[in-house]
Amino acid sequence: MADRTQSTRTMERSELATYLASLAEEFDRGGEEIEVAVGNKTVTLSPPETVECDVEIVERSSVLRGNRETVEIELSWKP
Repeated sequence: MADRTQSTRTMERSELATYLASLAEEFDRGGEEIEVAVGNKTVTLSPPETVECDVEIVERSSVLRGNRETVEIELSWKP
């Protein structure tokens, strides 16, 4: 069984930078657990010292729909 918590929202660039910085601070502070804000919920996770990080960038160009760029960052580990 997997519990999934997901949130999608539009943010200003500065707001996104603040969110990513707070996530980075959680990983950097060195505790056994981190807290991640997802929408109106906070999830507590237990990452080890080594975490797998996968970054994917997709650049699409379409005459009808215009250009679109996507960045996906996936972090995964076994607690």
